[in-house]
Amino acid sequence: MTAKNLFRIFLLFSACAIQLLGPLACRGPGKSAAADYEGAADALLRKGLNERGAYALLEKITSVGHRLTGSPQAAEAVELTRRLMVEMGLDNVRLEPTTVGRWVRGEAECRLESPLSETQRLDALAVGGSEATPGGGIRAEVLEVLSFDELAAAGERAAGKIVFFNRPMDPAVLDTFGAYGAAADQRVRGAAEAARAGGAAALVRSLTTRLDDFPHTGLMEYDPDAARVPAACLSTRSADRLSEALKRDPAAKVFLRLDCRRLDPVVSHNVIGEISGTEKPEDIILLGGHLDSWDVGTGAHDDGAGCAHALEALRLLKGLGLRPKRTVRAVMFMDEENGGTGGRDYARAEARRGEKHLAAVESDRGGFRPLGFGIGRNEREFAPFRKYENLMKRVGLCWLRPGGGGVDIDPLAESGTLLIGLVPDSQRYFDYHHCGRDVLEAVHPRELELGAVAMALLAYILSQDF
Repeated sequence: MTAKNLFRIFLLFSACAIQLLGPLACRGPGKSAAADYEGAADALLRKGLNERGAYALLEKITSVGHRLTGSPQAAEAVELTRRLMVEMGLDNVRLEPTTVGRWVRGEAECRLESPLSETQRLDALAVGGSEATPGGGIRAEVLEVLSFDELAAAGERAAGKIVFFNRPMDPAVLDTFGAYGAAADQRVRGAAEAARAGGAAALVRSLTTRLDDFPHTGLMEYDPDAARVPAACLSTRSADRLSEALKRDPAAKVFLRLDCRRLDPVVSHNVIGEISGTEKPEDIILLGGHLDSWDVGTGAHDDGAGCAHALEALRLLKGLGLRPKRTVRAVMFMDEENGGTGGRDYARAEARRGEKHLAAVESDRGGFRPLGFGIGRNEREFAPFRKYENLMKRVGLCWLRPGGGGVDIDPLAESGTLLIGLVPDSQRYFDYHHCGRDVLEAVHPRELELGAVAMALLAYILSQDF
């Protein structure tokens, strides 16, 4: 055989090898292991942005209206997402029970009364879990404070008054979740502290950096050793009006009427579906969001978007024929907003026997443009993922960093699960959080889809390499 023929055979063999081995055959010594996933990343991005399936899923989820824990709408959403999973062809679609509380908001009436001005309506919502006022409402003078320490220093001046917590979210904090965390105590514990000081009720400035007429609700906690006084959130504009009125007339009064009710607990469900692993099906990579929402708006960002992210990630993997070695599971958790029973019950369920949750990824920061993933609780847990940062940039992310977790997946940490959180741009999130503006139209389809693509790629990498 001539040298020329040998060379032709070599070229033919090389061409066949490249065709058979694909990306691996093209990888040179300078390429990282992450290069193996570049084809998958590109395919996920193309399919996602062309089809925008996440928005279609979100439209269906929000079609039932709000999904307050224990409500008929929440029950309807459970059945709807179960059917969606079946229609998507997911494996082992099922419901797992969790007992949840039941609270009904009713109506709120709040107004400012002063002889120095006309009576003014104040935009208010009961804080989630609040007790009702007496039937005739409460009319009392107001004590404005910025902190619990200031309330304590007021001493007897708080007795019989409506305590008005008017500390705003700090607009100078770049991470709005940090600003939220620094101000949320007045909503969560405001009523308990007001009662401890002898107050008749609590009013709380809404937790948003936006100035508007939409009051923002949220969870509160009562102190078992103090009276249970009613509490309501005021829109930021109403809070400013009340504060200015008190400067002109410190004896001005507020009338507050809330007719919320607490009912008996009910059984609801977490909704589960998955793509079974081809090699280690007992090893689980979990993608999750919470199906419940507050009862103002339709919970599109909080957290319909997270549910859509998880479902769309599985739809993309399945549609592209990307078969994970380990099981990739979507969980629609129930009751994140009102106590977190769904996440705790999931982690402790008998069904977890024989399963090993290697990683859990939670999306509960809205459907805005995704910036990155917080991975693990420390540098040691995060370090193995540094090599994937450039790959994740390929689908639009900016960074990977330590610091993962979420209310629904945190209970899994006890069994050694790696916790991961999707982190979108937070600048607009609290414009919509827990208020009537959180509706489907507030979500951008392309930004939402990018979150699902990123979760799909990360889940695929975890299912193959972790």
